[in-house]
Amino acid sequence: MSILEKKSAVTVELDALTQGSIPFTTLEEAFGPESLGIIVVKGLPERFQSLRLRLLSYSSYLANLPEQSLKQLESPDSHYLVGWSLGKEKLKDGAYDTFKGSYYVNCAPSFSQGDTQTSLATRYPTFPEYTAPNVWPSEDTLPGFRESFEELCTLIIDVAVLVARACDRYAEKNIDGYKPGYLEHVVNSSVSTKARLLHYFPPPSADNNKSADEDDWCATHVDHGCLTGLTSAMFIDEDASVPTLLRGLSELNDRSHVPKDLTELAQSPDPQAGLYIHSRSGAVTKVAIPRDCLAFQTGEALEIITKGKFKAVPHFVRGAKATKHTGRVARNTLAVFTQPNLWEMIDEKRSFAEFAREIVERNH
Repeated sequence: MSILEKKSAVTVELDALTQGSIPFTTLEEAFGPESLGIIVVKGLPERFQSLRLRLLSYSSYLANLPEQSLKQLESPDSHYLVGWSLGKEKLKDGAYDTFKGSYYVNCAPSFSQGDTQTSLATRYPTFPEYTAPNVWPSEDTLPGFRESFEELCTLIIDVAVLVARACDRYAEKNIDGYKPGYLEHVVNSSVSTKARLLHYFPPPSADNNKSADEDDWCATHVDHGCLTGLTSAMFIDEDASVPTLLRGLSELNDRSHVPKDLTELAQSPDPQAGLYIHSRSGAVTKVAIPRDCLAFQTGEALEIITKGKFKAVPHFVRGAKATKHTGRVARNTLAVFTQPNLWEMIDEKRSFAEFAREIVERNH
């Protein structure tokens, strides 16, 4: 692994974001040329922690559904960027990624309202990655999943709007010709925002662990949107906390049967597992996100919109490797990619649709 650098992510209070009192120096430290390109937000609404635990538990339940059930949740028409996806994305060595399963949702609240989705599909017939309808498991298959997914994503987008507002204040003072309120408009009005619920499957037994590159679980990359909202990862021993619906259904708050929350490990059994950032100095920093916090990292579109004042963050993920003393440990997390509407211009020449197509073709 590259040289590890010990550097903590900048942390701010949600109340300070709400009040608009984040100093410009704090934003520079979080997102500027010498930064890690990530900011941690604490003091979130009380319901955040229960929503996080619920949805990340669902990630294991989902990934352990019968193969035929998962097949029905795929969306080939969207190039597997809606619904369930496994083995469709290439890693840096050209092999298809079977380490992790993903569940993609076009998660902007307005995407599914009225005729928004059908209008988008008509306007952009060759861009199904962002216009295809969402695919949801039925309530019989995975009860409560959609409700939990949508509620947590809406909360994350709401916080992203406040981060964007702080970035706008900075950009209006420091970037010539910056359109006032532009980033907040992009985050708040976009119907292109996409969520990715991730399930890193339990690794092979310790005897079968191979020597691997540092980033072979998720190759080093930058996100192509504006701000990516991230929950902390949830580690689950799926031998001890079995994610099967027959065992997991329970009555909750007088509602219909929903899967019970799984038991989260206190920490990863592999201390090297987690999110890593390539800093501007060339060193690698492991970033810890507390369970009661959200993190937001910068993407390529934000770097372009801010004319390089805020830099996109190169990052990768290492999954937990098996040891002789642990069970079958999975890693679950959620990323929400706030992205401009397809027709928004990110520079003088390219709309976000044109920019995103370049990225999609490169990665899939």
